[in-house]
Formats: sequence, C-alpha cells, structure tokens
Amino acid sequence: MAESDQFNGRLGLIFASIGAAIGTGNIWRFPRMVGANGGGTFLIPWLFFLFIWSIPLVIAEYAMGKRSRTGTIGTFRIFAGRRFAWMGLWTAWISTAIGFYYAVVSGWTLKYFQLGITGALNGEDVDTTEVWNAFLQSPGQVIFFQFIVILLVLGAIWKGAKAIEKVNFYLMISLFALLFLTLFLSLWMDFSDGTLDGALFMFTVDFDMLFEPEVWINGLSQSAWSCSAGMGMCITYAVYMRKDEDTVLNAFTMGLANNSISIIAGLAVLSAIFAVNPDPLATVTGGSSAITFLALPEVFAQAPGGTIGPLFMMAGFFLALSFAALTSMISTVELCVRNFVDHGYERERSVLITGIALFLFGLPSAVLWVKLDGAGVAFPEFLEVQDHIWGYGLMFSGLFIAFSIWKYGYVKWRSEVDAGTAPDGFAGYLGFGVSAFRDDFINTGDNDLEVGRWWDVLIYIAFPILFIVLMGSYFTDMIANTEDVWNPSNPKGLSIILLFWGVVATTFMLLNKFLIARPLFRNIPEGADVDISDLPGGSDELVGQVGDIIPGFEHLSPDAAMDAELAG
Repeated sequence: MAESDQFNGRLGLIFASIGAAIGTGNIWRFPRMVGANGGGTFLIPWLFFLFIWSIPLVIAEYAMGKRSRTGTIGTFRIFAGRRFAWMGLWTAWISTAIGFYYAVVSGWTLKYFQLGITGALNGEDVDTTEVWNAFLQSPGQVIFFQFIVILLVLGAIWKGAKAIEKVNFYLMISLFALLFLTLFLSLWMDFSDGTLDGALFMFTVDFDMLFEPEVWINGLSQSAWSCSAGMGMCITYAVYMRKDEDTVLNAFTMGLANNSISIIAGLAVLSAIFAVNPDPLATVTGGSSAITFLALPEVFAQAPGGTIGPLFMMAGFFLALSFAALTSMISTVELCVRNFVDHGYERERSVLITGIALFLFGLPSAVLWVKLDGAGVAFPEFLEVQDHIWGYGLMFSGLFIAFSIWKYGYVKWRSEVDAGTAPDGFAGYLGFGVSAFRDDFINTGDNDLEVGRWWDVLIYIAFPILFIVLMGSYFTDMIANTEDVWNPSNPKGLSIILLFWGVVATTFMLLNKFLIARPLFRNIPEGADVDISDLPGGSDELVGQVGDIIPGFEHLSPDAAMDAELAG
C-alpha cells in the first residue's frame, strides 16, 4: 500500500517555504528597487504590502492546501468546483513557465560562483563586461550550467517531502551564514571612510517620495513576487503539513524571514557599492543584471584582506545567490510534480518528465536572441520576453485563490439560508458568508494566532482593489512608454502578452473536462484526514486518497502497478 508523504515537523515546512520564497529577486532585484525608490522610503510600502497582500494570501494558500491535500489543480477542483480545475492548471503553468527561464538564470549564478572561487573575477585588469558577454554569447556554457541546475534540483526532490525538507534546511542555513558574512565585510568596507553612507541610505526616509504612486506600486510588486504569494508554492508545501500545523504562524514566519533576507542582502549590496563607487545610485539603478554580474564583481574585487577578502566576497555572494536560486527552483519543480502525482502518475517518472520539459523549453531562453545593448552589454531578449509575458500572469493565480474563497463563502451562506440557519439578504451574507472560509479552514483550533475580521476585509475588499491598481498601472505605463505597443510582433508590447494569456487560458478552459475526468489522489498522512464533502468539489466520486482503488481506474493504483511489475 502506498503511503502519503509528510514533513517531519514545523521547521521543515518553514525552511521549505522560505526557500520557495527566497530567490534571486531578494538578492539582486531588491537592492535595485531600494536604490530607485528613495532608499528607506521604499521600505515603508514594501513592509505595508507584506501584511496587506502577501501574508494574507499565504495564509489562504496554506489553509487550502492543508485541507485539499492536493496540488494546485486538485485544490481548485475541490475548493472552487469541477468547472474551475483549469485555474489550478493556470497556476501550475505560470510557475512552470517561469521555471523554464529561471533555470537559465540559476545557471548564471552557478557560473559566477565558479568564476569567483577560481579568482577569475579578481584583479584590476578584469573587464566584467567582457566576461559577461563571453559567457552569455557561448551557448554551450549557458546550456551546461542550466543542465547542472536542473540535475541538482531533480536530485533534491526525487524522494519526496523529507528529501525536500532536508535539502532546504541545509541550503537555507548556508545561505543565512554566507549572507551574514558578506554583510559584515560590506559594512566594514562602507565604514572605511567613517560614514556608513550605504547603510544610512538604506534606512533614510524621504517623506515627500511617499506621495509618489510609483513608489507604492513598486513596493506592492516587490512584495508580491518576493514572497511567492499566490503562486501556488504554499498550496503545494501545505500538502505535506502535519494535521496540527499552525498555518497562520507559519505564514507570518515565512513572510518576515523572506523580508529579513531581503534587508540583509540589500544592506550587503548597497554598503559595498557605496564604499567604492563614485556614483552608487547610478550603479544600483542600472538594471538587475548590471548590478549582479557587472557591477558587483568590480565592487567585491576592492574588498579588504589582500587576495582572501575579494575571493570570499565574490565566491560567498554568488554561492548564496546560487542557493537562493536552487531553493526557488526546487519549489517550482515540486509544484509541477505534485500535480502529476495527484493524478496517479509515479513520482520518479513525474520528476523526470518535469526535468526534461524544463530543460527543453528553457533552451530558447538560453540561446535565442542574445543581443548587445547600446552600451555593448549582452542581454538575452528571448528570456526577457518570457519574463515580460509570464511574470505578471502569476497575479491572476492570486485572484483565482481569492475567487475560490469568495465562492465558498457565498455557497456556504446560501446553504445556511436554505436550511433556515442564516438570514437572507446582503446583511446575512456579510454576517455568515464573508467569514465562512476563515472560520472553517483557518481558525481550526490548531493555530496559536487567531485570524480576525481584518483578514476578510483584505481578501474581499483590499485584494481586488490592489490587483486592479497593480495591473492597471503596469498596462498604463506600458501603453504610455512603449513604442508600437499594440504590434503583436513587438516583444515588449502589450499585444503579445494578451495574446499568450488569451491562448493559454482558452486552451486550459477547454482542457478542463479532461482534467476532471481523471481521478484525484489526495496526500493524507496518518491521522490527518478531514471532511471535504461540504466543499464544491468534495463530493466528486473520482476524488480519493493515495493508495485508494477508484472504480474504472484500477490501473492507477500503486498496488495494481506493483502487482503488474511483479507479474512481469
């Protein structure tokens, strides 16, 4: 009999979730956003949206995954109903599509760790632009490091939850240690002139800038992407939760840990740049790739300590960046694999199929349209186009999660009205429907922290408003500042985004009937079984649990597969 998989405890879940959230965006994008938005001024909206947007969504994801005990497709099938399983497929696709090119970016970090540890980036005569261009314009090298990343990730998740738990634990501990050591050396460099101007810039607030909408929009986007809120990562890891796991405390712990790493990385990068660069803000705002692969090697090469200081700064930073990239890739691949396993596919085969797909579909981002910009710096245009298309697509995943919560509240209220236990009308809906999800799936008695009415206000009111503001500002800015914005052949235009979104969404809606025609096996550890019959998709006869034999699909039973293998 097959057994359900489970994390050993809270620490494993927290480290896995933090690993999913912490990625290259914390270490290279965050310092750039701080520099471009007034230093400490940016921290105010960024922290504000952590509590208004990111943590409430993570709480919802944990609660949904813990109850459904399936990945994204199964969760939407159970919580929103059979007609909406495609929303889970969209969520899985967005994460996987981002993984196609993120594996390439992760390969860059491994390459630069190799350059750092061998001392190839040290020395005054090293031209960092030349090093970057030579690497990016060498398809064989880029593909090799992309392949190594995927190989490492597949090895990490091959055996399931406990292997993921162990790998994330060691990678996260190592990441924390490396970043703290890098921060220490950066502050030492920044204090060499007695000013600590980089650190002061990081925490100095320009209150006039708080009246600029762009600062708040950037704070929202950084918080949303950095915490992986709404991406389905926390739904996936919640499948491996123990029954008595505290979803609320874990959500706050993950969010605060993610932001803490961003601050440490931001301090390390800004302090080092301010210490040696005559125009630090121009360097910081010059683009994420420019900071990470062009500017930072030049900065770290001037670290104190003879040859040891620069070597450690270079290798330590890029190793930390590699660890952050790998933990994010692990969660991306596991999200996809979990959906295969939920539908009766063998885990090892699912891991292998996902790995091959990531490699093959990532090849265009590795080798196509590698061009030189006006400054003679190579950039991968195809990769940037993919980020342009799918980066904002994940916002819809968050909207779908909110929709599932809204729908459950409405259905629960209507059923109570029909039973005569709740009043009809809008007042009745406010009193019984709005709080239904929170009462039934969050405040279950397992939490040290009780979630109040504030969560309902955020999910029902603040969330849709912020979604409209973020998407509206993104499209408005694109229309106003992009030449030939409506031309579908323009890789930076709006039409190409809408075209890809429309085709994928339509395809997934058409595939919905095939999704729900296949059985769904819930991962329920011993003692963690809970009733899902009241959920919109909970009475589906094709929904079982790992090890069940579902009539008509006996061949998908692990026991049947084992018997066939022994007979063969």
